Amino acid sequence: MSTLAWFAVGSLAVWVWLLLGQGFFWRTDQRLPATGRGLSAGRPRGGAPLPGEPERWPRVAVLVPARDEAAVLPLSLPSLLAQDYPGAAEVVLVDDGSTDGTARLAEELAGRHGGLPLTVVSPGEPEPGWTGKLWALRHGMALARAREPAPEFLLLTDADIAHEPDSLRLLVSAAVGNDLDLVSQMARLRVESGWERLVVPAFVYFFAQLYPFRWINRARPRATAAAGGCVLLRTETAVAAAVPESIRRAVIDDVSLARAVRRSGGRIWLGLADRVDSVRPYPGLGELWRMVSRSAYAQLRHNPLLLAGTVAGLAVVYLVPPTAFVAGLTGGDAVAAWAGGAAWAVMAGTYVPMLRYYRQPLWTAVTLPFTAFLYLLMTVDSAVQHYRGRGAAWKGRTYTADYVSRQGD
Repeated sequence: MSTLAWFAVGSLAVWVWLLLGQGFFWRTDQRLPATGRGLSAGRPRGGAPLPGEPERWPRVAVLVPARDEAAVLPLSLPSLLAQDYPGAAEVVLVDDGSTDGTARLAEELAGRHGGLPLTVVSPGEPEPGWTGKLWALRHGMALARAREPAPEFLLLTDADIAHEPDSLRLLVSAAVGNDLDLVSQMARLRVESGWERLVVPAFVYFFAQLYPFRWINRARPRATAAAGGCVLLRTETAVAAAVPESIRRAVIDDVSLARAVRRSGGRIWLGLADRVDSVRPYPGLGELWRMVSRSAYAQLRHNPLLLAGTVAGLAVVYLVPPTAFVAGLTGGDAVAAWAGGAAWAVMAGTYVPMLRYYRQPLWTAVTLPFTAFLYLLMTVDSAVQHYRGRGAAWKGRTYTADYVSRQGD
């Protein structure tokens, strides 16, 4: 066989393994059931926790770290204030050094919309050794725990995340009914522009491939992760895990948070959201590029060997199949064409459920190799920016090499 044929066969073997052996990462059934549905003595199929209504609704503090979020706050904050939650709840927005009037706008929105009580605090610039978001959460958590009585749960949610009115109710029901310490949902990201349609579903697909939700949600987990936009966390678990202090330098704070909770003995569930949406727009490729590249090299722990392995892996797994298929057809290499085409078909098939979840045309599954090539370039660019001293830049702040994700701790 030709060298290309060998690569194609190898890629096909990898895709068969990914299809069957990587926690069925491509399935999208890890979700919270709707209220009153799927209740039984055990978990419904798919591993989703049960949302049985608790006899007593615990007190909850909703913490929103916000830095220059005036553009999206009118779409997100009112949805938090309007939560239909039977227990006591409040919203604390922590203004992380905004210069666009975020704090003032939040108070105006609360006055206009009413609902849950809102407190706005501004802790000032983070101390050395802290990322901005975790510094803001530190002050929000301290304020919440100082209440009398203190909240039993903390909902950590980003300023660009909008919640349906029953979102908090479902999260708390799942946590209480299943004795979970952390319940996290990956918000449905916006897919309106052409670039969003091309890049966003693949972003969630790649995340699930790296951290299969079924593995995370098992009684004996094989992976650990959370989605930082929507995390319900027991207050006592946060104290036991010493968060956010124990992860204060983490650029990829959601995975680090989940690992800290797991190390403290906490139980975790992660799934896709049906009633939690990100309203942040990424209309052009540049915005999406920065969103991915700012943390891609941190994900690889700033390790050049891991970078080289990732680039090689992406090339073999995603780029070889279409290349071998086309080159095999045009060059008369039947093995390369067959193996490349089969690998490409399996790849596209695993992408279809995510496209269906995002309500995108299913035929676009065949474009996944092109999107993977973009992610390859974004990852390389992340490393380049890191070595130029501009790595992990976000809203005017740049975190240097000593700010790393402590996922391996």
